[in-house]
Amino acid sequence: MASKMQTKLIKHWQSKGYFVINLVKVTPSGLPDLIACKPDRIVFIESKEKWDRLSKLQKAKIKVLKKLGFDVYVNYEKK
Repeated sequence: MASKMQTKLIKHWQSKGYFVINLVKVTPSGLPDLIACKPDRIVFIESKEKWDRLSKLQKAKIKVLKKLGFDVYVNYEKK
């Protein structure tokens, strides 16, 4: 189940015309939580609670995705 923050992020990207996929459990591990897709653009989004941090694996996967030319965002919950 998506967190409240993920739900807000999904609605945000949908409002911009993206089709959003919530990756609950995927292989390979470490991929961002969400993928927002348009015909000409794919965006990866990782959502974190305000106390949480990226793991080494997540940082490595984000680096690879950026190297491949994808936009990757990490959103931290604000309170």
